[in-house]
Amino acid sequence: MLLPKFHIAEQDSAAPTATVKNGTYTGLHSITYNQDYFLGVPFAQPPVGDLRFRVPQSLNSSWVGTRPAITYSAACVGYGSDDSVYPELSEDCLYLNIVRPSRYAAQNLPVALWIHGGGLTEGSGIDQRYNLSFIVKKSVDIGKPIIAVSINYRLSMWGFITGDEVLQNGVANLGFRDQRLAMHWLKENIVSFGGDPNKITIWGESAGALSVGMHLTAYGGRDDCLFRGAIMESGNPVFYGNLGSWNRTSFTTAVNSLGCSSASDKLQCLRQIPFATLNAWINTTQSFLGWQPLVDGDFIQGYTSLQLKRGQFVHVPIISGANSDEGTAFGPIGINSTQDFLNRLESTLPAPYASAVLSAYPATITYGAVPTGLPPSDVFPEPLGSSYRRSAAYYGDATMIAHRRLTCQTWASNNVDAYCYRFNTIPNGVTSFTGATHFQEVAFVFNNKAGLGYPPVSVDPFSGEPQSYLDLSDKMSTAWVSFVHGGNPGSFWPRYSPGVGQNYVFDANATELGYLEPDLWRRQGISLINKFNAVVYLR
Repeated sequence: MLLPKFHIAEQDSAAPTATVKNGTYTGLHSITYNQDYFLGVPFAQPPVGDLRFRVPQSLNSSWVGTRPAITYSAACVGYGSDDSVYPELSEDCLYLNIVRPSRYAAQNLPVALWIHGGGLTEGSGIDQRYNLSFIVKKSVDIGKPIIAVSINYRLSMWGFITGDEVLQNGVANLGFRDQRLAMHWLKENIVSFGGDPNKITIWGESAGALSVGMHLTAYGGRDDCLFRGAIMESGNPVFYGNLGSWNRTSFTTAVNSLGCSSASDKLQCLRQIPFATLNAWINTTQSFLGWQPLVDGDFIQGYTSLQLKRGQFVHVPIISGANSDEGTAFGPIGINSTQDFLNRLESTLPAPYASAVLSAYPATITYGAVPTGLPPSDVFPEPLGSSYRRSAAYYGDATMIAHRRLTCQTWASNNVDAYCYRFNTIPNGVTSFTGATHFQEVAFVFNNKAGLGYPPVSVDPFSGEPQSYLDLSDKMSTAWVSFVHGGNPGSFWPRYSPGVGQNYVFDANATELGYLEPDLWRRQGISLINKFNAVVYLR
């Protein structure tokens, strides 16, 4: 992982400084972007040693003089393809990065806090695909300057350890608690960087959007005045797993395998395991041991879908959306017949519900709300299978899209502004059979038209695509900035209304790069999913 192209060699004046509660930091200045960077700023005590598997602790030391904030921290330990590109993974990882436009230090700018995705098992705020310079530059270009911040948080077992002992000791949902402490740090300190602590918007994608949703419902929906808006891309307050049902053998397996089964305090025993030993064990067991968020009676006080129904969430404006073809990233392949589809459904669902899903997702269904150039009669190639289209439609709805609709409807019914969208553009490097799948909107929103952080041009989202793709990126990043700056993404995008709301469809191939649609597509299936989740899973 390289530093941004705006490194210390670009400085043409005195390095920027910021004095926070604990002391003074020195950052970097970029001539190219006319921005200041404060990288690798700690917001918590390192969660190592006796602080491993504990609620994150606020910083408790101060210093005289200045400390450098000129390089990224290590990424939090994770397990997945994203982590292979980071130069260092560490337990000591609770740091944030701040990008501000230069010469705005006294203007109290609105703030966007980015929370990365990665299934709560991988990813980092230092990922250059999430480089904040482009969207901050866009904010200045359109006359709505903002500050942007990215954070790390603990992942996998480090951040989402499960077990009865975990609940008894109040140490569940640590990754979410890391994020929450970062918000408190910003509330206390962002003014020192030129930010307005009362104008913070939290923003994430996938597991990062789920995280945003968890903060909207945290502590029973209590408003701690940590943010005034929220943006959720392909994730929402309703967990796509089951908060109340988790693998109770994972903790037992861990303590048995790591020699802690006879310890009187098994968590304390795990804290004493050498990092290399524990990391290697998690790496080899990650695929079959589940570490996830839990209803703990504290941070997550109950099933979030029921909280939404009762109006128990932080009533702030939101942007909430999903991509047309989420299910091609989450659904099974090899679905060659109706029976294959039914077998997959019945492997996890009650038979009557599986049959209802089969009816709601017929063979003729399109896997995007609008066909992506393929008629419904087209047969998908191996290894996808001839019934893959209907399967992908269901799994996309069940994983992301139904939750998005429920969220938008909930906000509208409570008379809170919601701006909802569907992303319907297939970037370079993605096949037509994959469609506008998960994650593909990220480069557009970040205005990362250079493809920074993506592999070579073969998968650079914009390489070889028409000018409309670049224009769509400008349109989306402008809307996101406008929402962070003033709570409204723009006049082209109306708030979601009670009854039948509207989505804005971002489509590089459409006139004016998008259009409005009534949020009715796949209504039967999505209604079925939301009803089943609320009544059966009580998520």
